[in-house]
Amino acid sequence: MTHVDIGGLKLGLRSWGEGDVPVVFIHGNLASKDWIELAAPLFPAGLKTIGIDWRGCGDSDRPAADADFANYSIAQHAADMIAALDALGISFCHLATHSTGGIIAARMLLAQPERFGRVLHLDPVAPRSIVLPEQAIKGFAAMKAHKAATRAGMAWAASSLFVPESLTSPEGPQLVADAGARGVLFEKIVDQTFSVSDGIWSGTPVGLEREFKLGELAARMCEMRQPQLILWGEKDVILTLADAQDMCAGLPDCRLEVLPGIGHSANLEAPELYAKAFGEWFLAGR
Repeated sequence: MTHVDIGGLKLGLRSWGEGDVPVVFIHGNLASKDWIELAAPLFPAGLKTIGIDWRGCGDSDRPAADADFANYSIAQHAADMIAALDALGISFCHLATHSTGGIIAARMLLAQPERFGRVLHLDPVAPRSIVLPEQAIKGFAAMKAHKAATRAGMAWAASSLFVPESLTSPEGPQLVADAGARGVLFEKIVDQTFSVSDGIWSGTPVGLEREFKLGELAARMCEMRQPQLILWGEKDVILTLADAQDMCAGLPDCRLEVLPGIGHSANLEAPELYAKAFGEWFLAGR
């Protein structure tokens, strides 16, 4: 199965493994399920991992955005994921998130707490959300218009894959010599990112700011009682360690681990390391 149909909207789907411990991967903004393409084959045999693309991303349908981007809100993405689980007949699973996937998962945990077990967050957007600075909004507009800008912008999300000084070079980011398969996947990701819907480019910043102003998820963190682990890359320049620490402190059952030398995306930058942490966390709950 490559798609799951939720009321006429098709979401891209991919699965790895045949174990009896189901884990659903929720990717971040401008991303897709394929961000775990290198790591997932390294997950332990006991797991069955399912990646689902947001609407507007990856292999999913790209509906036109509402004027207020309500159909691309954080709440809508969470509802889509729950609808996908219903369509797939998954009554209980664990969650693995990356970046903005973290706040989507928060809405899922509050909506149906009994349905979810352990949660592994990779450099997550916390339940209190964020407000993107004007510079970031302008950066998204440039990325949407030019693939070279997309590549340069996405390089910051996987910074350890690049020669540091090249990240700010007019010639564009240069992959490190040993990037190998990680570099190949990064270039695939650039192509995917450039093709996401307008509802993602413009709707995600609006949705995140809406959640920040609403403040509901931050106020309800004490209700998210599932065991949660936050992995944060030491070189993450997109989200801060302070954000991760605040999130961890506000959750009833959470711990934080810092990954040395890694940026925002260990699933791409260090797939072996990510796979090891992934397997240990989810199999520990058996």
